Amino acid sequence: MKKIGLYIVLLASFSLTKISAQVNSNQLVANNIADSNAFFDASTNFNTSASSSNSMGKGLVFPNTDLSLFRFDLTLADGITFPSYFDGMLVYNTKNGGSTADPAITTQTANLVPGWYYFSNPNGEANGSVSEGRWLPVGGASPKVDVKTTETVTNTLVNGAQVYAIKGSFVANGTSTTVSIPSPTGMTSMYGITIYKTSGTGNKVVYSRDLYSYNVGATNNAVTGSPSISVVYPADTYDYVLEYLK
Repeated sequence: MKKIGLYIVLLASFSLTKISAQVNSNQLVANNIADSNAFFDASTNFNTSASSSNSMGKGLVFPNTDLSLFRFDLTLADGITFPSYFDGMLVYNTKNGGSTADPAITTQTANLVPGWYYFSNPNGEANGSVSEGRWLPVGGASPKVDVKTTETVTNTLVNGAQVYAIKGSFVANGTSTTVSIPSPTGMTSMYGITIYKTSGTGNKVVYSRDLYSYNVGATNNAVTGSPSISVVYPADTYDYVLEYLK
């Protein structure tokens, strides 16, 4: 009688364990691979059906994730569990448009597109957080970035530093090379600038990636032209996209 009671307890315990840690599979999956770099190997489970047809290949189905809603649960990220702070985590994103908005992350990923993304957080182990991490598309394809009149995160890093962009305009008076291109808050240096004007009369259509000089934080801080010579722009209003580091 005691043995029967013990069997019932063990069976109940086993059933609860199976329910709380269930993995769905339509083939046998081994859970122990000794002395191997692979923690999971399902290669021996392919084509073991009765038909043994080569067209009966199998694949791993990942859960779909809307990265615009995704939030990291950092409860167990204590340096022992998830010691890399999710660096390299892979998801399949279903969101088209929008951006990530996890309050724990400083740099967000804008203009999401459906596809594979991985979480790049190489400094996570050093700083003990996910704050400097960023969701990046797998394969190097970069989602489009819509540069606005407010600070915009680009897809460019320079030696690990994020490049930002902002759209604006300046007025040239037609007699001076000096113009005002305000420095965004926190800007330390210019990474690049594109000056353009797609409408106007005569010679007012302008496209340039150059300035003669630019002083961060100053008033009337830019001089139009190229690095070798200053140029007076015809009087008008010109658009620009300023790329910068902080």
